[in-house]
Amino acid sequence: MAKKENKDKKLTVCSATQTMIDRSRELEVDTIFDRAEKMKPCPIGSEGSCCKNCSMGPCRVPPSKKEGEPQKVGVCGATAETIAARNFIRMIAGGAAAHSDHGRAVAEAFLAAAKGEIPGYGIKDVEKLLQVGLMFDLDVENMEIKDLAIKVGELALAEYGKQGEGELAFVKRAPLKRQEVWKKNNITPRGVDREIVEIMHRTHMGVDQEYKNLIRQGSRAAIGDGWGGSMIATELQDIMFGTPVPTTGTINLGVLKEEDVNIIVHGHEPLLSEMIVVACQDPEMLELARSKGAKGITLAGMCCTANELLMRHGIPIAGNFLSQEMAIITGALDAMVIDVQCLMQSLASVAKCFHTSIITTSPKGKMTDAKHIQFEEHDPINTAKDIVREAIEAYTKRKGNVLIPDEKCDMIAGFSHETINYLLGGSFRSSYRALNDNIINGRIRGIGGVVGCNNVRTTHDNDHLTVIKELIKNDVIVLTTGCCAIACGKAGLLNPVTAKEFCGEGLASICETVGIPPVLHMGSCVDNSRILMAAAAVVKEGGLGDDISDLPAAGAAPEWMSEKAISIGQYFVASGVYTLLGVSFPTTGSKILTDYLFHGLEEELGGMWDFEPDPIEMARKMIAHIDKKRKELGIDKARDRVLMDMGMRRELEAG
Repeated sequence: MAKKENKDKKLTVCSATQTMIDRSRELEVDTIFDRAEKMKPCPIGSEGSCCKNCSMGPCRVPPSKKEGEPQKVGVCGATAETIAARNFIRMIAGGAAAHSDHGRAVAEAFLAAAKGEIPGYGIKDVEKLLQVGLMFDLDVENMEIKDLAIKVGELALAEYGKQGEGELAFVKRAPLKRQEVWKKNNITPRGVDREIVEIMHRTHMGVDQEYKNLIRQGSRAAIGDGWGGSMIATELQDIMFGTPVPTTGTINLGVLKEEDVNIIVHGHEPLLSEMIVVACQDPEMLELARSKGAKGITLAGMCCTANELLMRHGIPIAGNFLSQEMAIITGALDAMVIDVQCLMQSLASVAKCFHTSIITTSPKGKMTDAKHIQFEEHDPINTAKDIVREAIEAYTKRKGNVLIPDEKCDMIAGFSHETINYLLGGSFRSSYRALNDNIINGRIRGIGGVVGCNNVRTTHDNDHLTVIKELIKNDVIVLTTGCCAIACGKAGLLNPVTAKEFCGEGLASICETVGIPPVLHMGSCVDNSRILMAAAAVVKEGGLGDDISDLPAAGAAPEWMSEKAISIGQYFVASGVYTLLGVSFPTTGSKILTDYLFHGLEEELGGMWDFEPDPIEMARKMIAHIDKKRKELGIDKARDRVLMDMGMRRELEAG
C-alpha cells in the first residue's frame, strides 16, 4: 500500500485532489488518472507524423533513425513536414473554432439582449460599449445607448462571416508595427470563419503541400481567433455582465458544504451560469431546498465558467480540468451543469456511482446517460430554475458517503487589462506609465504570460506552479488565465500576502505598494485576448519598443492539452511573443518544420515557438528571453529610482 501511495503522490500537487484520488481507488471508481495509466499516448501521433486525411492511410512517417537514411513519405508522397504542418494547423482550426463559436454565441445573445428580447440581460458597462462602438467606427456621440448596442451586436456578429471585405475590426488594436508585419506576411485575417474553413480546405488531400504556406494560414486563423472571435467574446461579455474588477473569492473542493444543495457549473459559456447565480439566490428555490432538508444552496464553478463567475460575482471555484471527476467523488455534489469544452464523457459514468445529476445544456454538447435541460436564451431564468430544482431533487437521493476535503484558499481575481491600467497607474491614473517605468528601472524584470489547461501526462498543477514560482522569484510579474489561474489560486499565489514569500525584492516591493498579488488572474481561456490588449497598451505607453515583439515578455502553457492551446499559442507567436509548450510538442516528427517554428518564424513574425518539458528550465528560458529583450532595449542595467520634484512632473505633463 505504501508503494502505491508514493506513486499516487506524483499525480497531483493538490492535496484535495490527492484525497479524492485515494478515495476513488478505495471505492473502485475509475478516473482519468487510472485511464491514463492504462492507455499510453501514441508516439507517432503525438509527434504529428501520422496522416489520416484520406482512406489510403493512415500513413506514418516517423523520423529517420540513421544519419543519411531516406525520409519516409506518405502514400501520396507527402513529406513529414507537410503532414506535421497540416496536423498542426488543423489543431489551430479546432481551437479557433471552439473559441470563436463561443464568441458567436455571445454575439447572438448580445444582439438579442440589445433588442430587449432576452429578459435578465442588459448593458452593464456603458463605457466599454462606447469604446467598442468606436472600434467599429460608429458615431457614438449621436446614438442612443440601445441603438448603439444593437449596431455593435450586428457588426460583431458580421465579423464571423466576413468574406474579404476589409479586415477584422479589432486588428486595429494591435500596434501599428505589428499590423505592418501581418500585412507584409499576408496573414491579416479577413473573417473569423473564413480562415478556419480555409485551413480545412488547404489540409485536404492534395491541396496545400508547402509547410511554410500552411503555417501562414494557421497564423491567419489564429490571429482571427485572438484578435477576433475571442476578443469579441471577452468584450461583449464585459458589456453585458460587467467588466471584471478585483474580487475576493475562495477556491478548492473545500468550498462544497455537506449541509447544502451543491451545484457546480462547468464549461466555458457564462450565458446560462449568470442566470443560475440568480436562481440559486431566489427565495422560492431556497425555500424548496430547505423543505428537502438542506440549509441552503451552494453554487461553485469548475474550469473557465468558474473563472467567469468568480470575476464578476465572487462565486467560489471548486477546481480545474483534472478536478471535475473529483468533485463528484466527494459524494456531496448534487448537480454538475455543463455546456461546452473540456467536459469529460466519464462524468456520467462516475456519477452513476453516486447520486449526482449530470445536466447538459447546449445542443452542441450532449452526453450519453446525462440529463439534458436545454438552455433557452429567451427564457433563461426559468431554464436556470429547472436546473436548480433538478439539483434539489438529487440532494434527496444522497447515499450518505460524503467526504469533502478541508482544503480551500482565499484569493483575488478579476484583473482585466483596464484594472491593471488603473491599479498600476500610480500618480498617472489610468496609465501603463508606472508599469513601464518599473520595467525600465528593473524592479519588474519583465512580463510572463502563463496559461492553459491541465494534462494528466504530467503532475497535476505542478508544472504551472513551478514555472510561475521561478518567474516571480526573479521579478517577472505573471499574467494568467484558465486552469493555470485556478492552480495558482489553490496554491495561494493569487493572494497579495504571498508576494513577500515568493517574489524577488523588486516585484515584492511593487506588490506591497499597490496591494496586488504577484500573479494576476485575468479570466477564462477566451480572456487571453486581455493579455493581448495589455501588451498592446504597454507598447502604446512608450519606452519599451514599437511592437509587442520588442517587449521583455514571454508566454508559456506548461500543461497544455487541448487544440485551443495551439490556437492561443499561435496567435501569441504571430503577435510577436516567444511562446513555450510543456508536456509535448505536436510537430517533433518533422525536424524541418519544428526548426521553422522554433527559429524561422522569429525572422518573419518576431515571435517563435519553443518546447521545454522541464518547468524549471522552461522558466529559465523565459527569463533568458526577457533579459535578451531588455538588452536590446538598452535597459539591461539596473537604474536607481528617481524622486521627482514638481518641475520634473511638469515636464512630463508637457510632454
